[in-house]
Amino acid sequence: VPHWFVFTPWGAAAFILFFVSGLVESNRTPFDVPEGESEIVAGHMTEYSGFKYATFFMAEYIGMFAISGLGVTLFLGGW
Repeated sequence: VPHWFVFTPWGAAAFILFFVSGLVESNRTPFDVPEGESEIVAGHMTEYSGFKYATFFMAEYIGMFAISGLGVTLFLGGW
């Protein structure tokens, strides 16, 4: 715990900013506006199926894992 940057005042502010920007980058629930209006009924991935759908789905989750890994490295002393 002594190497965690999250418990300092500037670290807490930086972590909140990083967390919100990570949610924006991964297009999760409060910030999923690109899929909003025109795709409200069926979602933005309706035109894909099979391998293409799986590829896009896995790419989204790989991006989320990368953002999580960066957050752990920067704020929780992950190196």
